[in-house]
Amino acid sequence: MSEDRWNTVLVLGGIRSGKSGFAESLVASAPSVRYVATAVGGEDDPEWLARIEAHQLRRPQSWTTEETGGDPARLTELIAQAGPDETLLVDDLGGWVAAVLDPARQPKDDEADVAALAEAVRGAVARVVLVSPEVGLSLVPVTPVGRAFADALGTTNQALASACDGVVLVVAGQPTWLRNGPLAPAQASVEAPVEAPVEAPVEAPTVVSRPVPVTTPVTPTPPSPPPAQPTTVVEPVVPAEPEPGLAAALSGSTMTLPLVASGLTEIKPGMDLPLPSSDSGPDARDRLVTIDLPGGGLGALGEAVEFAAATQSTVTPRAWVGVRVVVIAGRHTGGAVAGVDAADVERRVAEAEAGTGLLGRLAGQAGADIAVLRTAETGAMEDGPAASEEAVEAALRDGWQLADGAADAGRDAILLAGIGAGTEAAATAVLAATTGAEPVATLPRVQAPGGRFDDAAWMVRCAAIRDALHRIRQEPRGATDILRQIGGLDVAVATGVLLGAAARRIPVLLDGPLGIAAGLVARDLASQTRHWCLLPEAGTLALVKQGADVLGLTPVLQVGLDLGEGANALAVLPLIRTAVGLASASPVHPALLDEVGDDGLDDLSDDDDLAEFAEPEPHGPGPATIASA
Repeated sequence: MSEDRWNTVLVLGGIRSGKSGFAESLVASAPSVRYVATAVGGEDDPEWLARIEAHQLRRPQSWTTEETGGDPARLTELIAQAGPDETLLVDDLGGWVAAVLDPARQPKDDEADVAALAEAVRGAVARVVLVSPEVGLSLVPVTPVGRAFADALGTTNQALASACDGVVLVVAGQPTWLRNGPLAPAQASVEAPVEAPVEAPVEAPTVVSRPVPVTTPVTPTPPSPPPAQPTTVVEPVVPAEPEPGLAAALSGSTMTLPLVASGLTEIKPGMDLPLPSSDSGPDARDRLVTIDLPGGGLGALGEAVEFAAATQSTVTPRAWVGVRVVVIAGRHTGGAVAGVDAADVERRVAEAEAGTGLLGRLAGQAGADIAVLRTAETGAMEDGPAASEEAVEAALRDGWQLADGAADAGRDAILLAGIGAGTEAAATAVLAATTGAEPVATLPRVQAPGGRFDDAAWMVRCAAIRDALHRIRQEPRGATDILRQIGGLDVAVATGVLLGAAARRIPVLLDGPLGIAAGLVARDLASQTRHWCLLPEAGTLALVKQGADVLGLTPVLQVGLDLGEGANALAVLPLIRTAVGLASASPVHPALLDEVGDDGLDDLSDDDDLAEFAEPEPHGPGPATIASA
């Protein structure tokens, strides 16, 4: 058994419970994973094929897929023959049981097949994760075939639960370990200091400036505010000394996750983060059809309404009123910064810190404040690792603390932005390494002031990415490996922001290459993070569009803005907030009401499809009866 207490684990859950996503997070740190697909058939079912494609898009490029299809014995052979350095993810046993019960295989000893699979799992030397539907909580099927399947699957689950080292049940995206869960490290807390209330000018955003050196986990030192600037500089959120004990652990701002003795959150693959509501979002979208709005309604803006409803767990979400723009200023070196004007980049970062420039103007109009974090310099990706393992871990924690700071300040949304030299090249390398995308097709062109394109600099960046990918071709492709080798510290900080925001249940608005790259890395640490992300505007970059497609993010708008990271989302934020507010405040259309003043719900007895489920009127004082036809 491995150090996290399991070598084989059975992940149980109902339909749309999040069991597959949780199982994928358990093996996210493996250099390579053999994904065993058991489903068979469905070639003529577009909806089923779409489900399979969605699963395929979630898998990292380093994974391989093997289909057992209609040969149940093949799965038993794969598990028995897998070596100690292999990792298998079997999704799911429902398909395997269906193949076992296939009439074309009968007569067969089905119980012997189940026993052979359980024995293979019990003796497995590889890491094996098996996903299986939990059928014991549903109604008994009304057909003989359905009952036979439920009985066989229940028997299989029991046999494998006794054979596996660990068993976990996933309900509504929340896993509960039934046996041998991960070891809980020593707990402590990070006590968040109380920020003094400040009064920000109406026209300019509040700026939280935090230049944190991420090469070593030291206490950040705030800079002096620039003179004569019409913005209020809020002191940075500085973690206090950790207080041991249960009371301190329960009061910690990141108590959703286990903590290490240093008082900082332990960030590792397979983290258990919360998910947005799986019902509120679809219910809110269904409600949009019924509300009293002229014309065809909100159109594409319904995507934002559904996202807000899911993240707020309500059918009538409120518009975000306290948005914090988190600006990460990264500094790459080598070919990634070919054609970059370092002085111009510094000027734009300084403007963000002062609350001026385009970002400051848009933030002021949207009523958002700005937090700026400068990272340490990242090495040239083509020459060797871009950052050390210790620096990456510190950067992840810095990003997490930025999300904590936004939550502690009462912000209800984070807008993730980046202003840095070489960020686009690093994001392109991350996209290529994690999804197999072609760098020359996704790397943005290098644009100089005046609308001139520097194609020579673009070719240098392409060469740097090519050399970096060639250098790591035999290296592990885990999340922290990608950050250390090619992503760099700004992508690491952005990844930490996404993880911390998910832990605190704060939605994140992505804009530009940095947020997309961070989303791709964060999904291998905690797959739940992408469900807390919204892409307000697609922009013009192929890098952003292709990465968003892999993450399953549908852009709310496709206006074609090309203002740079952060500015696109800020420009359309007022329109999105208006849509969310309208959807929440608008009543049901009068034509859909049975009478004035009702709640907009149809009477049950008037619905022919549901009348048979209505409570019958009692005939006399005795029990209710229904006369036979």
